[in-house]
This record gives sequence, structure tokens and C-alpha cells, in this order.
Amino acid sequence: MKSHAPTRNHRPPPDSRWQAVVGRNPQADGVFVYAVKTTGVYCRPSCPSRTAKRENVEYFESNEQAAAAGYRACKRCRPESLSQAQRRQALAIQACRAIEQSDSPLLLTELARQAGLSPHHFHRIFKETMGLTPKDYYKSVRAGRVAASLQAAPSVTEAIYAAGFNSTGRFYEESAALLGMAPSAYRKGAAGEHIRYAVAPCTLGKVLVAATRKGVCAIEFGEAERELVKRLRERFPKAQFEPGDAEFNDWVGRVLAYLDQPQGALDLPLDVRGTVFQHRVWRALRDIPAGQTASYAEIARRIGQPKAHRAVAHACAANQVAVAIPCHRVVRGDGNLAGYRWGVERKAALLRREDES
Repeated sequence: MKSHAPTRNHRPPPDSRWQAVVGRNPQADGVFVYAVKTTGVYCRPSCPSRTAKRENVEYFESNEQAAAAGYRACKRCRPESLSQAQRRQALAIQACRAIEQSDSPLLLTELARQAGLSPHHFHRIFKETMGLTPKDYYKSVRAGRVAASLQAAPSVTEAIYAAGFNSTGRFYEESAALLGMAPSAYRKGAAGEHIRYAVAPCTLGKVLVAATRKGVCAIEFGEAERELVKRLRERFPKAQFEPGDAEFNDWVGRVLAYLDQPQGALDLPLDVRGTVFQHRVWRALRDIPAGQTASYAEIARRIGQPKAHRAVAHACAANQVAVAIPCHRVVRGDGNLAGYRWGVERKAALLRREDES
């Protein structure tokens, strides 16, 4: 049997929680709390108090569970209040909402003032938390606005300026990465795209595999073929759908074989569209071997942005090619399964199958 990072039921082994307590690991704050039987107090893992004896420590998933067991909150680390990481996350989310609601770029100084921090400190916290700078976050918001307005504006040019770009040249430089195709094609509902697709039964229900001429653009699970096809056609409303050829049929066969016996990597040509940050996360996911898992925080560290675990989770959720980009191998820091685009039950089933192969 292959090695597996968390235990098979994806709960944190006692050793890992004890090490978090001994090391006063702030990244474990919010994942669990620990209580000391001899004092009747529960603490966050990063509590600076003197470390209790291991045999006197027990763990709880939440403050509420610890309180229900008769423990009271530590007055030193105050586990019932927001941790420093949580406060920083709240500031970053507040800034994101301000950026999303603004019709024009917000100056770094203004965002920092709203957060009550210096520009340098705010910039560092935002990047560590979200995985990108405030300027890059604004670009992603602007791209979303362009995508929406391209469907409604009288012309591509009007849509670009309405989304906040100062020049059409700057937008066209970035459009391929932001939209995955030329703005004119996006405006036409992916007109000009040639897509082949197939739906087949598998151990997880139904699986849809779709591909452009560049590579596989969708691997999605569902219960009903009609719903899967409907989602694909809504994604590419004006694309030209055509029968699969021998090459495409080979790709479908490889997906089905991999679902039956998930060994090694599912090596397929992909045509996936996302931001630069998302592509960095997706590359890191493809490096996780079958039969192993990694936490969102681990992936954030691997891409060089250790505080961007929330942004990593968003990138996982944006993945549209299941198993080829194995976002199912990413779990919470405590080893428990987090959300999955196609259902947590399927995520657990995929991990079990890999663990047994």
C-alpha cells in the first residue's frame, strides 16, 4: 500500500497535533483546540503558555466542543477571539470587497488606510493571504467584468473600457491568459471553437470528457448525462461540437482506465484556462503522487506563497479537469476533507481507490 500523508480516515494523527502544540504552530489555529485536564483550560495551538504534559492534553475540533466538555477559554491566548492570522484574513477579505465594488483602481495608500495599516505592511499581508497583490487582484476582478460585459456591450472596445482598461492594447496583451481565447471569440460564446465530448458511466456515476483541438478542457462528474452536457454547452454556447476522432477516443479511454486503476499520473494534453496564480497551483497539484495528499497550506508553501492557502483553495475549486489536475488530493490542515467541485463523497472515493491501488 502506498504511503499516505494523513490517516486513512483523513483525521489528524495525535502526533501531528501534539507537535503543533509543542511547536506553538500558528497555522494550526482554527483547525483544533487543545485542553489541559489538570487546569480545566482550553487553548489555541499557538498559545505561549508553558507546555502541559502530554498525558494531560486532549483535543477538540472547536471551541464549542471544548466548552461543552467543561473547559474554559485560556485568558492568555484567548481562543474564542480571532487569531492574528484570522484578523489578517479578515482585513484582506475586506480589501477584496472594496476592490470588487470600486469602478476604478483603488490606490494602495487608500486600501491601507481603510485597514489601519501602513502601505508596506498592508501590501505584504494582502499578498501573503490572497496569493497575489492588490493590483493583480484588481486585474482579475476587471477581467471578470470584461467577460460579463463582452456578452452585453455593443462592441468589444466598449466592453474593454467599461471594465476599467485604459487602452485596448493593454487588454489584448492580457486577454489570452484572462479569457483563454480572443475577446471576439469570447463575445461570440466561443464561436470558432471545435469541441468533442463524450459521457460514459464510471464508478463515480457519469463522467464527461471534452476537448478542444488543443487538448482536454473538461473532465466532470455527475449523475445525469443531460445535466453534464447542459453545463458544457452553457460554458461554450456557440462552439461547434463535433464527433470524436481516434485521438479523442483514446483520451476518453485513458480517463476511464485511470478511474478504475489510478496509478501514476494521468498524462493528457490539457487546454485549461485560468490566471497565472491558478496555473501555478494546478502545476503543483499535478506533482502530488497518487496515494498521497497535501494540505492547502503545503501547496501554498510549494509555490512560494505560504500564507495563500485560501487562494489555493479557490484555485482548486476553479479546476474543471478532475483527476488530470488532481485537486481531490488536497485536504485541510487537520487531514479532513474539504469541499470538492463534484462532491466530497467522490473526493473520498477517489482517495480510497488511490490508497488501495
